[in-house]
Amino acid sequence: MKRIVVFGRIPNPTFDYYLAARLEAPDMPPYEVADIRGRERPAVDADGAFVILCRYASPSVLRWIESNAEHLSGVGMLLDDDIPAVVTGRDADFFYRLFLWYRALWPLRRLSRHLDIVWASTAHLASRLAAAKAVVLPPAPPKALWASRQENADARGRMNDDVLIGYHATGVHLEEHRFLRPIIAEVLRERPQVRFEVFADRRARAIWQDLERVQIREPMPWTDYLADANAGRVDIMLVPLAPSHVNDSRAPTKRIDVARYRAAGVFSAGAAYGHASSGAELRPAYDPTSWRQVIFQLVDDLEGRDNAAIATRMAVLQMTLAAGTGFEALRAR
Repeated sequence: MKRIVVFGRIPNPTFDYYLAARLEAPDMPPYEVADIRGRERPAVDADGAFVILCRYASPSVLRWIESNAEHLSGVGMLLDDDIPAVVTGRDADFFYRLFLWYRALWPLRRLSRHLDIVWASTAHLASRLAAAKAVVLPPAPPKALWASRQENADARGRMNDDVLIGYHATGVHLEEHRFLRPIIAEVLRERPQVRFEVFADRRARAIWQDLERVQIREPMPWTDYLADANAGRVDIMLVPLAPSHVNDSRAPTKRIDVARYRAAGVFSAGAAYGHASSGAELRPAYDPTSWRQVIFQLVDDLEGRDNAAIATRMAVLQMTLAAGTGFEALRAR
């Protein structure tokens, strides 16, 4: 192996959360990253390259792998979602499910004969990929991805005692929007100092209409989201996960977003974040009563918010430290 070549729709959170820091680890070979969104044939040297496909493939990348197979040192694929469950489920909209089928499932028929290793983000997802003998690769973000935020952004809300609660969802969490809506409506009614912001696609927007002190924001590209986080503020970040096949396979990557905002996180109890509250980090069961209780507790207790934020940042720091070993599976090549 002379180098590592990563193909994907980059920049994206999967690359940053799982690959970026590991590729920079000591004793790892040089690497390059190629965006697959164009139709051009990849302009990379295949001789001795180990290819990592980050979630997706494209027709041009498949052709490139097939034509250069004898020159490559290996091919691996990283998966961080139970994509078949997303495609067959109902929370994601039709066009996203079609995209996943075309870019993530259809290529496997041709790609499988070339794959030497499949990485999965969680043990549960690896069990769903048992036929591929998937290796678990937990998230391990670079510290700069979550710890570069300016300290002065945290103080703005404390000066006037307002509390900003955020739910930064992707387009596959329609059920969680429905779950949170009555909870947030009650919190806003009982606590006039609270404001709420939510990222909602065209289907979820209607759920949040007609609530005062609610800002509905459009989902944004990954790099814009990072810039927005570094300039903005959230005091309490909500991370609900409804029981589902898709969520059973989720990794705790939302901890990284919570840490970036220096927010107090509220995480669903379950496989991703743990089955009970541990220390200062709060993980209520997925029921309205538990979530209302925890949110009111954090709104009313500034010290509790600080403790919860610190606990999540320490958990994310442990993820980052794990990146120092690089890719164990590639060291022997």
